[in-house]
Amino acid sequence: METETAPRWPAWYAITGFVVAIVATFVVIGIAAAATGSTEDSPSFTTVATLIQEAVFAGTAVLFASFVAQPRPWHFGLRRTRFWPAVGWAALALFSFYFFTIAYSLAVHPHSEQNVTESLGADQGTLGLIAAGVMVIAVAPLAEEFFFRGFFYRALRGRFGIITAALLDGAMFGLVHFDPSASDALLILPPLAVLGVLFCLVYERTGSILPTIALHAINNSIAYGAQADGWAVSAAVGPLVVAACVLAPRVIRPMRAVPALK
Repeated sequence: METETAPRWPAWYAITGFVVAIVATFVVIGIAAAATGSTEDSPSFTTVATLIQEAVFAGTAVLFASFVAQPRPWHFGLRRTRFWPAVGWAALALFSFYFFTIAYSLAVHPHSEQNVTESLGADQGTLGLIAAGVMVIAVAPLAEEFFFRGFFYRALRGRFGIITAALLDGAMFGLVHFDPSASDALLILPPLAVLGVLFCLVYERTGSILPTIALHAINNSIAYGAQADGWAVSAAVGPLVVAACVLAPRVIRPMRAVPALK
C-alpha cells in the first residue's frame, strides 16, 4: 500500500467555493432556461436544474482542490473505514437527529414543510415518482456529501476545531436547502443544520464520507416515503445506495498512514 498525506486546503476555500457554486448554479440554470424556454414550474426543468446544481457543487469542490494538488477520491473522504464503528456512529447520529427533530417539533410546532418532491414531479405519475426518488435518495446524498463534508468541512478543519467547523458546515448545509416559497420556511432550517453537523461528526469519527452518504440516503428515503407517498421507491433506491456504500471499499485502493482529518 502506498503512503500519502492528504493535502491541506485553505479554510477560505470553503466559503469561497460555496459562493462560487451558488453563483455558477444560477448562471448555468439561467442560460439553460433561456435556451430551452423552460420555466421553474416545469418538473422536468426542475429535475435538470437540480442535476446542474449537484454537478456544479461537486465540480467546484474538485476545481478548488486542484489548486493545491491533483484531486483524488480519497481527498474528499471517498475511502475505506472500519465497518462496525461506522455503523455505530451512523446509528447514533440518526437517533440523535430524530430525537432533536421530535423535541424541536413539540417546542416550535413548525407548519412548513419542503415541497421538493412535488417540484421534481413526484406527483406526475409513476415515472415522475421514480425520477424524483432517484434524485432525492441517490443523487443528492452523493453530491452533497462530496461537497459539504468531503470538501467544505475538511477545508474548514485546516484552521478551525471540530465544533466550529461542524457548525459552519451545518449552517451552510441548511441554507442551501432554504425554500423561500414555503411558509415559515426558516423553521425548517434548524433541523437541517443539526443534520449537517451530525454528518460532520460521523465523518470526523470515521474519516470517510461513505457512512454519511448512506446515512443521508436513509434519512432522505424516510422523508421521501412520507412526503411523496413513495415508500416503494424508497424501499428500492435507498437500500441500493446503502449497499453501494458498503461495497465501495472493496474497489477503493487502500491507503496507509493517511490522517483522517487534520
